[in-house]
Amino acid sequence: VSLNDYANGAPGSVLGGSLGVDAIQEFSVLTSNYSAEYGKTSGGVVNAITRSGTNQIHGSAYEFLRNSALDSKNYFDVGKIPPFKRNQFGGAVGGPIIKDHTFFFADYEGIRQSRGISTLTTVPSLSARNGMMCSNPAGADPSNPCSPFPLPVGPNTDANGVDLNAKAYFTFYHLPNGAILGNGDTGEYTFTGQQIVSENFFTARIDHRFSSNDSLFGSYMFDKTPYSSPDGLNNVQFDTLTSRQFLAVEETHIFTPRFANSIRIGGNHEAVNNNQSLKAINPDATRAELGVGGTAFKGRDATQVLVGGLTDFTGGVGGSPTYYYHWNSIQLYDDAFLTKGTHSIRFGIAAERMLLNVVADTDPNGIWNFDNVQGFLTNQPTKFNGGIASTLSPRNLRQTLFGAYIQDDWRARTNLTLNLGLRYEMSTVISETAGKLANLRNIRDATAHLGNPFFGNPTLKDFEPRVGFAWDPWRNGRTAVRGGIGMFDVQPLPYQFILLATQAVPFFKYTVVKNPTAECVAPLMPCPNPFPNFGNQEITFPANQLRTTYAEPNPKRNYVMQWNLNVQQQLTPNLAAMVAYVGSRGIHQPFRVDDANLALPTKTSAGYFWPVDATIINPHFGSIRGIFYDGHSYYNALELQLAKRMSHGLQMQGTFTWSKSMDTSSASVAGDSFGNSIASLHWFDMRLSRGLSDFNVGRTVVLNGTWEVPTPKSMSGPAQWALGGWELGMIFTASDGVPFTATWGTGSDPALTQSGDDWAFPNRLGGAGCNRLTNPGNPKHYIKTECFAVPTAPDVNSAFWQANCVGFPQCFNLRGNAGRNILIGPGLTDLDFSLFKNNYIKRISENFNVQFRAEIFNILNHVNFAPPSTPTNTDIFDGGGNPNTVAGQLTRTTTTAREIQFAVKVIF
Repeated sequence: VSLNDYANGAPGSVLGGSLGVDAIQEFSVLTSNYSAEYGKTSGGVVNAITRSGTNQIHGSAYEFLRNSALDSKNYFDVGKIPPFKRNQFGGAVGGPIIKDHTFFFADYEGIRQSRGISTLTTVPSLSARNGMMCSNPAGADPSNPCSPFPLPVGPNTDANGVDLNAKAYFTFYHLPNGAILGNGDTGEYTFTGQQIVSENFFTARIDHRFSSNDSLFGSYMFDKTPYSSPDGLNNVQFDTLTSRQFLAVEETHIFTPRFANSIRIGGNHEAVNNNQSLKAINPDATRAELGVGGTAFKGRDATQVLVGGLTDFTGGVGGSPTYYYHWNSIQLYDDAFLTKGTHSIRFGIAAERMLLNVVADTDPNGIWNFDNVQGFLTNQPTKFNGGIASTLSPRNLRQTLFGAYIQDDWRARTNLTLNLGLRYEMSTVISETAGKLANLRNIRDATAHLGNPFFGNPTLKDFEPRVGFAWDPWRNGRTAVRGGIGMFDVQPLPYQFILLATQAVPFFKYTVVKNPTAECVAPLMPCPNPFPNFGNQEITFPANQLRTTYAEPNPKRNYVMQWNLNVQQQLTPNLAAMVAYVGSRGIHQPFRVDDANLALPTKTSAGYFWPVDATIINPHFGSIRGIFYDGHSYYNALELQLAKRMSHGLQMQGTFTWSKSMDTSSASVAGDSFGNSIASLHWFDMRLSRGLSDFNVGRTVVLNGTWEVPTPKSMSGPAQWALGGWELGMIFTASDGVPFTATWGTGSDPALTQSGDDWAFPNRLGGAGCNRLTNPGNPKHYIKTECFAVPTAPDVNSAFWQANCVGFPQCFNLRGNAGRNILIGPGLTDLDFSLFKNNYIKRISENFNVQFRAEIFNILNHVNFAPPSTPTNTDIFDGGGNPNTVAGQLTRTTTTAREIQFAVKVIF
């Protein structure tokens, strides 16, 4: 958060809405090609100006109520509508402290919410728990019934052949209460988890006028939100505590009518305890002795278990990744304003000191990965990974940013204005106060560089020219042509390196053990019972099973070029239209992968091929989190707008955006920054990953309008009151869905090419019905799984095999031809409606209004599905090539069902 972005205080909310709206006097959203006074980012900038007090007392008080008794049932609700209560209340007041000189304004808003959310999970079926599995071969149609067969009974199994260690974890999977899926090994279980939020948001501002030429203001914002919700299987309660504080002081002095200066100083403080799993819903989540011999790490509770085809079990108490952030930003801005003839000139400087203290407690109970339900029940894990909690320590990251700019808005002609700007901006390389940074200077190095500097500084020559124009071609004020182009540097700020700086040996030991059953047999470690434990004793993992970091030692300059051209036409006195083109190109963007330590493939005339027994690129480490500044992005959009200004009580606006965003990766913080992301894309050849951006939405239509219903003039008294003061409002949104990727074998390392975060593309098949890869409107089978196949090995007698695979036990293209983000998720259709009744009470004052409100969200009760969960429902096959019975299933919605809210608001 920058003081430039939020110059005078800003609204916000953990719930994703905007709190403190009554404290906002005006705001603007700058989306592209803004002036040189803005820096630090290439994204949008929001300027929000808080309201000031005046010589009169003014303000508001309100309360909004929602309750499940008024709502409709969500698509995934089973039985009664889950309980939901929401109370949003607050007030604002402003006025004079010293008449004509000193004024105050304050706003408070609180939310108390308890929402029941239906969660659809996939769990082992009763027959699977009893050791009866399906005998369908790999590649068989999962909708066909199978011939059940029993698991073999062994020395560490029950009478049904289920491994005793695995059986102990049945307590975390409910029995199905819904449909039995696919071949019968899994079933659906739906539960209602209660999400509880208590938020308090406060904003205050004081203004003082020393004279007509000198003024001072200060603003303060405070927001604190405890938040809790259950994990994905309702075993552990997750608690998050977020608090934010913001303080800014600005002094403005007018030296002459043509020259003024404004100096602003302030800072932000944020503290977040994210995803703390401290309370057990299922008492077994606190059992450290769970399973035969204990848990994976001594003294920890139940480990995480990830099974292909099942909902992830994210561990017992303390098992999920927990991050503790303390962010402080101290900022100084000095802006000058000079008018000289036809030139309006702004220039200034900026400085920001950033201090981030973070503790990343990553997977402290460990994670066991299994191909499928049978692999879980027979204790055949494919991978183990986890962080050694005893090696945990904080990282205190520091960075400073400097900027300077000059902007000239030159009225070159009476009908032509040129916007000419130049910004210089640089940032220091992040450092750690105790030198706890580790970075491979070369990805193949056996040891990492320890301490500062983390890498070379790519920002020392960051000059950013920006040019724009506004032209009235007919000199009649009815037509405006605007355009511009500019350069925007993307500074390598601390957020990009949080997981890189906190996850590297020797300052934190995170282990990755590939094929742990074989490792135990070796034996490299004492783990006679692979799952869920390593013998319940402290384990010393060798260096080649630990994680390190690779960040390019000499990164390239990361910048974005933006351009736009638009034409606005006044059609009637109250109706205006706009058509615009917007484009951008990102160069040398961060390409973030959660594991770069793979076996590099061989490029052939038939594409890249991975021999199974190839060696990973750096055998000295188990996994390598990497960031490469070689990514690229491309964005093009057509924007249309039709707006009707307020007349006859009616105001409307409609916009249409047809856009396409392409990139080689959408990641920066982590490989899977978005819910539909792939954690580790092809860093060795980024062309293989070029596709739609994870956040791409192709078409969007938004219509909004308000109508102040006319009061019948012939009425008087009670009738006039009853029929007057009504106001209607609506917002309609329709858009395409976001893209996602069909995968197979995620987490299974089927070809032993990666040690950590592995995945693969399947082959896309042609033929009838496969031109489109999804079944819109079919939440049980949204992906046409029949249009995909597991990549197969070449014919051993083929010329290709003789040229490329002789000497290897197997040789095949692990990555099929189904590229990244080739599927599009469900779209969105939403209509919100509001009805206001304004009741002005003139006896109190001209503006005193008691307003009654009814607001209906998703009034059409349209079901808006979220895309399939990655990788649970996007893996078409498991690591063994068997069909995933929940592939293509939709399990969540992006909007609620119809909800009704009532409110009373007093405005004075």
